[in-house]
Order: sequence, then structure tokens, then C-alpha cells
Amino acid sequence: MKRFMIAGTGSGCGKTTITCAILAALKKRGINSAAFKCGPDYIDPMFHRRAIGVESHNLDSFFCDSNTIRFLLNEYSAEVSVIEGVMGFYDGKDGSAFKVSEITDTPVVVVINCKGMSDSIGAVMSGFLGYNKPNNIVGFIFNQLPEKLRPLAEKLCNELNTRFFGIFPRNDIHFESRHLGLVTADETVDIAEKLDILGELAEKYLLLDDLCGLEGNSFDAKITTPVYSDISPIIAVASDNAFCFRYSENIDLLEKMGCKIRYFSPISDRSVPDADGLLLCGGYPELYAEKLSDNKTMLESVKNAVKSGIPTIAECGGFMYLNKAIITNDGKSFRMAGVFDSDAFSTDRLQRFGYITLKSDIDSMICQKNHSIRAHEFHYWDCTCCGNGFIAEKQDGKSWKCAYIGDNLYAGFPHLYFYSDISIAERFVEKCCERRKYGKDQKNNSHG
Repeated sequence: MKRFMIAGTGSGCGKTTITCAILAALKKRGINSAAFKCGPDYIDPMFHRRAIGVESHNLDSFFCDSNTIRFLLNEYSAEVSVIEGVMGFYDGKDGSAFKVSEITDTPVVVVINCKGMSDSIGAVMSGFLGYNKPNNIVGFIFNQLPEKLRPLAEKLCNELNTRFFGIFPRNDIHFESRHLGLVTADETVDIAEKLDILGELAEKYLLLDDLCGLEGNSFDAKITTPVYSDISPIIAVASDNAFCFRYSENIDLLEKMGCKIRYFSPISDRSVPDADGLLLCGGYPELYAEKLSDNKTMLESVKNAVKSGIPTIAECGGFMYLNKAIITNDGKSFRMAGVFDSDAFSTDRLQRFGYITLKSDIDSMICQKNHSIRAHEFHYWDCTCCGNGFIAEKQDGKSWKCAYIGDNLYAGFPHLYFYSDISIAERFVEKCCERRKYGKDQKNNSHG
């Protein structure tokens, strides 16, 4: 299996830019490539998707055991697979790029931002090569390194017995950022032109043939899932610029189980499609709060659907949308669906950021009593009532109550990853099947 990981010395070193440049160059060469992202990231995979024209997929060693990660890599690999790391190569403990590289036996190429450095680059290289050995680091890419210093980089690689995979010069291509990371690919002006330029730079300055020659072992990893094709429930999935944070693997898993997906836009459509289940994913509803608020027929349609007992998963931005109002950072209040009598409001710092474990003392749609679910939170927003269906606990022992749960409902800030525990998807789909078989008259308790 030809594959490699583009890791970095830290956040902001240029991993995403160089990964997209490589993917764009491979596409231009006509090479069938696949893209992956370590960790619980939504935005970087959007750029991967725009670069190669197909979905990118997450590999997360906090959410998934080794067999599942290897299965996902097998499932979505192509002629050449490129995995983008997360933060610095060794950062993140259970969710680090280092751990994913070990589980998948993937060769690692580390990106160093060389701005303002010359010989000190060697100290950085030596540190990464020698730390936490054995590791899978096979070489380096030198970002923002002037061409006149290329001989120095090649010399350092020879002295440290590692491989030189090229430099990446300073350029005028920039992807804008906001507080959750990069501005999404669909919001980036001239994204196609920017990716084309990056691809040309990769072709000129990176050793693409050498990168494409890197290989890792293949795996015999399998996962069995139930199939409900005799019923084929329909899942309505919110999808527009306000609701764009979703794992493509979650959707694929629902389809493998026999579900039919119908996408809709809470911004521009008039109502929820006729469906047996509802998935309101995260995103940036605050940036489109006025448009969402003005679409009154959709607000009523969503409220009626949830109140009628349609099986519903609403994560983060989707949960904010189900509140009475979104109060933006300028103090303006915009009416939302009003399923819950609470308001979502802006804060000036990340709230409850990171990986968490959820545990409930009651049965609900997504889990049994006392069952633990791995999840994550990443948002600057909070709510006057975040629900109390789960106890969320971080790895440092901090805990809090969160989420509304019931026989047909999960709604809260934590994001769910179905492959972390396939029973979550199974229970959700089974509820959707019940809805399809028995119709709206079979109305269970939708709110816990």
C-alpha cells in the first residue's frame, strides 16, 4: 500500500498547505489518490476534498481501536494515500499523529517551518528523529526555505541519515483563519485557482516520485455491520455553509446499513424532507444566524419534526439551532427553532475543549444506561442550558453535565463519531426503521 503521512513540528507549520499541494499535483498527474486526516478535524478534510474531488476521511486513535483505524485506512485507500497529521507529530497523547503512524505502519514526512532559521534546522530535525524512538519518520520537507539554502537542507539530511523530500518556497497563497481553524474550503475565494498554483509548486519543488514510492504494510482488518436494506429508512441531513461539520465515514456507515440520505439546507430550503430520521450536524450557524432566523417555515418544520418524535441527532451547531435563540457577539438575538427553552450565546474563549467520555444513568436512543461514549467538543459558544442527559468527563478528571437525550433524541455540544462505537449508529438506525414501519403515530418520548 503506497502511503505516507505529512506530519509537522507543530500547528501552523504548513501541513495543510503542503498536503493540499501534494494532492493537487497528484490529481493533475492523473494518479488516483486518497486523503486522510488525523484527529477530530472537519475543516482540513474539506480542503482535501476540493484538491482531489473525493471525500477525505478521519483516522482518530482516541475514538477508534487499532483494528478500526486499519479498517478505515483499507476501506478508503487508493493508488497513493496521503495522511495529514494533527498539531505537532507527537502532540495529543491518545489522539496523536505519532500513534496513528504506529498503528498503520505509515512512513512519516515531517514539515518544518524554516522561516528565520538556518543551521538550527538541524537541531529540530535531530530532536524529532531521536525522540520517542522507534518512530516512522523517514524524512523532511522544508517549508518557507529560500532556494539558496536548499543545499544546507540536503546536507543536514545526509548527516542525519534521513531523506530530503524537497523545499516549499514562500508564496502568496494563504487560506484565511477564524477561531475554529481555517475558513472552510467552500467559503474560500478562488479555491480552485489557489489549489492549482499549490499543485504547480509541489510539482516543481517537492520530490513527488520519492513520496509516491513510500509504502506501508497492508492489513487484514474487518468490521461487520447490520444491514436494514429491507426497510431502507430515509435520513434527512442538514448540509450547507451553516451546517458543514460532519464525518463522511458517519454518512457512509449509515448508507452501508441501508439508509438513504437526503440532504437539505436549513438556510434556503422551506422544510425538512420527508424522512425517518434527522441529522443536524455542526458548523457555523452563528455566521448565518439572520438567514436561518428569516427562514421561518424551516424553523417550524424542524421544530415539528423533532417534537413529533422523529429520531434526531443534533451536534454542536445543530444543537444551537434547536435552541430558542442564538445571541451573537454583538448582542443581537436571532430566533431559532425553539425546541428547547434556552439560548445559545457567544463567549470569548474555547468552551470545554477536547476529547471527552460521555456516560448516562438512563437508557436513550444512542446508548444504554451506564454505557460510555467517546466524543469531543470544540466551540466558543455556550448555552443557558446545555442539557443534563450525560456526564462528560475529560482525561484530566474535569466533568460536567451535557446534552438532551431521550428515546428519539440526542442534542448537545459534543460531536459523535459512529465508528468509535457502531452501536450508536445501530440504535439510531433501528429507531429510524421503527419510524418508517409504524409512522408518526408511533410517537415515543422525544425529550428525556
